[in-house]
Amino acid sequence: MTDHGPSALPESEESAIQNAPLALAHEGERVAAFLDIGTNSVRLLLVHFMANGTHSVISQQKEIVRLGEDEFIDGFLRPEAMRRATLVMRKFREMAEAYHADEIVAIATSATREARNRDDFLRMLRHDAGIEVRTISGREEARLIYLGVSSGMDLGDDTALFIDIGGGSTELVIGDQSTHHFLDSLKLGAIRLTSLFFMPDEDAPVRDDRYLVIQRYVRNSAVRPLQRMKGRSFDRVIGSSGTIQNLVEMAVRERGEGPNDSMTLLELRALRQRLCELDLAARRDVPGINASRADLIIAGAAILETLMEDLDLETIVASDRGLREGLIVDDIARRHPAALSGASIRDRSVLQLGRRCRFDEAHGRHVARLSQQIFDDAADLGLHRLGAPAREILGHAAMLHDIGTFLSYDNHQLHSYYLIHNADLLGFDQTETATVAAVARFHRKGFPRKKHREYRVLDKGARKIVRPLAVFLRLAEALDRSHAGLVERAGLRRLEGERILLELHSQADCQLELWGAQGHRRAFERAFGQRLELKHVVAPAKAAEPG
Repeated sequence: MTDHGPSALPESEESAIQNAPLALAHEGERVAAFLDIGTNSVRLLLVHFMANGTHSVISQQKEIVRLGEDEFIDGFLRPEAMRRATLVMRKFREMAEAYHADEIVAIATSATREARNRDDFLRMLRHDAGIEVRTISGREEARLIYLGVSSGMDLGDDTALFIDIGGGSTELVIGDQSTHHFLDSLKLGAIRLTSLFFMPDEDAPVRDDRYLVIQRYVRNSAVRPLQRMKGRSFDRVIGSSGTIQNLVEMAVRERGEGPNDSMTLLELRALRQRLCELDLAARRDVPGINASRADLIIAGAAILETLMEDLDLETIVASDRGLREGLIVDDIARRHPAALSGASIRDRSVLQLGRRCRFDEAHGRHVARLSQQIFDDAADLGLHRLGAPAREILGHAAMLHDIGTFLSYDNHQLHSYYLIHNADLLGFDQTETATVAAVARFHRKGFPRKKHREYRVLDKGARKIVRPLAVFLRLAEALDRSHAGLVERAGLRRLEGERILLELHSQADCQLELWGAQGHRRAFERAFGQRLELKHVVAPAKAAEPG
């Protein structure tokens, strides 16, 4: 294998160190650095934790060091590989200190835990990089990967099989949204198998019989863990790690259409056959491949293909989350256990974004409740046939509609759109995120039309729901114009002719809210073809019987 180690960090990272922020100004906040020494690369995640348990990522860095290069032949980490890793760790520590990190959490996985000279490497890291590194077991690695991946998606009532193919090991987990039911770690990885079955810098195509030998080795190594999985059922398969992500990316390029995060077993076989027919130089030019993985990708494909065959898996969906995100979730669970209980991943993600933007949480919650009341009444009156997913989108958009004021009040609806659209909300797909952002965007100033880019870029299905949801949000936001929570309930009922009555129930005068809602009657008529009239009932909502 060639030397992939860095002699120094890229200029962008050196610049980041020099321009790091000063110490945190808010009491109870902290910065933590999470470092992961893998078989192939060293990764850094710098995280800003707030006092309420929410967090935001300050920076994430990755350097390929090939720590496990040639280790799996005789069990020893090579001196040059250890020096590469130590240099990167020292630079990452300096970066963490420049950001005033209160804590540095460093872990090492397969290559380090199996090395016969592990203690020498850990001493080098302690002495030369100034970092105390904790070596974790394969099962602990699997647990952290599960935490990182599952916390970034909405599994609902499903159970999933999680597969993570690293450089030295492959982790298998079966779990649902809240807990894992099976953990295992296999001594199979892309670097390990490449070291065992290929000569350094070998660039010839891979013959079918040779590939079958690699598969046989994978099958023999995995037989007992796979036997332990018998009788356990799961509804979907999720893959993480660079190897699986890169294979899926290439398969998507080959396909040219359809889902951009999944791959079938048939697609994997066709892709692997093509890769095996190419020499190393040609492999590096395959569309979608990460050129630095070109020498490892055959071994990685052999692991995944064999597992999918033996477990009878038709499709795998790729996730870009993994062990590092698991370290964050684990940290939050220990320090703020209540922050991860009760709410769904989507609700937690939305709330976290709002709190990062210092939003008026009480106002957001009140507007969300009022908007969904109007949504429900409108459905009962036959004004729309949108279902529960649209109602949920409305609630999330209502929670976040004002976060743009974090940047500026002027045109804050545009800032809200930008922040939501680029927030990488966990548990949402890209269409859902864009729809939430668009509904928040149109809570003021302008009825959604194709001249608006934020509306035009949506697919037909999303555009169909943005207009009515934006109107519901406009009305609800106006009904809490004073941010005082005066309107206890907003109810719709039908009048004679094409007229709809919006009744506001409060215990005190709310003239400001009434005027605000009147300003959106035209938008209501455009969306539903009905005239909107308003009535204020000064009485507790529970004493009124609207509709």
